[in-house]
Amino acid sequence: MAEHFDDSETRVPEAREAALFATLPRFLAKAAVAAPGLAHWLDGVDVAALTDRRALARLPVLRKAQLMEFQAASPPFGGFADLAALRGSRVFHSPGPLWEPQGLGTDPWGAARAFFAAGARPGDVVHNAFAYHMTPGGFVLDEGARALGCTVFPAGTGNTDMQVEAAASLRPGVFCGTPDFLKLMLDRAAETNKDLSSIRIGLVSGGALFPSLRAEYRERGVSVLQCYATAEFGVIAYESVAEDGTPHPGMIVNEDLIVEIVRPGTGDPVADGEVGELVVTCLNPAYPLLRFGTGDLSAVLPGSSPCGRTNLRIKGWMGRADQRTKVKGMFVDPRQIAELVSRHSEIGKARLVVSRDGDRDAMVLQVEPAGADVPAAERIGATLREITKLGGKVEVVARGALPNDGKVIADERDYSK
Repeated sequence: MAEHFDDSETRVPEAREAALFATLPRFLAKAAVAAPGLAHWLDGVDVAALTDRRALARLPVLRKAQLMEFQAASPPFGGFADLAALRGSRVFHSPGPLWEPQGLGTDPWGAARAFFAAGARPGDVVHNAFAYHMTPGGFVLDEGARALGCTVFPAGTGNTDMQVEAAASLRPGVFCGTPDFLKLMLDRAAETNKDLSSIRIGLVSGGALFPSLRAEYRERGVSVLQCYATAEFGVIAYESVAEDGTPHPGMIVNEDLIVEIVRPGTGDPVADGEVGELVVTCLNPAYPLLRFGTGDLSAVLPGSSPCGRTNLRIKGWMGRADQRTKVKGMFVDPRQIAELVSRHSEIGKARLVVSRDGDRDAMVLQVEPAGADVPAAERIGATLREITKLGGKVEVVARGALPNDGKVIADERDYSK
């Protein structure tokens, strides 16, 4: 039995990187002709020069709030979709609100690789408990499972008793849905004396799979793995399974995606291992998105997966990057802290801590030196007030003292009191 979905998963990393950046300029030049919003976003950009990550990193990050503004001004897709390519396809409406089109061909969201890496094989029956209503979640996994050669039961969400009845009758080998819904089904099956022992593999997304829950599933004979997916891109990264059914460390980035980790509030890539916002560039001709900020935090893991797949690995979902915080009735944004750092070359890294001083909000800007020069707290404090219109204390800390958690603004106020 094949260990990998196809040969592209085990390419030499340098060969994959070269292929992606050889394709990107040609892809963008063609995509911009069919997507006027993308053409507007690329105005003034020499796409022929986007031949490596350093060149790509000079472009701005397109964030969801901006995309929603484009869509509101020019519905439904803000000019970022090739409308001709969507004929005979589907469109979806996600919270935001945000419109997303389905991509081209079989498995347009790249979910088949995630199923294969989790242990699913052609001929398996998949119980799909993701939503099929308005949002693309159900279809993302549905298309991938069928592309792999599986038979899919489109169960959707809710109606636990009916889903248990259906699974007891159909005897699926694979479950896909949110991390906690399988437990609801298994618990309900035990209460009603229904046999769901056919389910041996789970592929979950859309929430946190806590280690204790994964361990409980394993005790019940189900190997459960995660994939990280969004409505815009489908499956961005996925776990792979070891021979004993346990997951290998990290999540493997899907093929044909360029993933970057940037400092929240900026488009600046961070060092490998440092937590930041996950930014994705895709080569989807129906919905070409360049440096799209997911708003999710993650970090790069060193090396390749023990499973033999050689693509970049990330730690998975580590929280949200949007740390916009209201202080004394005014919003402070990570972009403002990034602007402050850009004005003071002596600052290597900064973190704004918001707390309570009695009944009042208080701010402390913690800064690490970039080099041997000690940052001047008084001058930095004046810049902080100028940019945020709020006063705050500046505290100089040692290099490496700030936590590696991706936070530019840490709200430490206790809202329970």
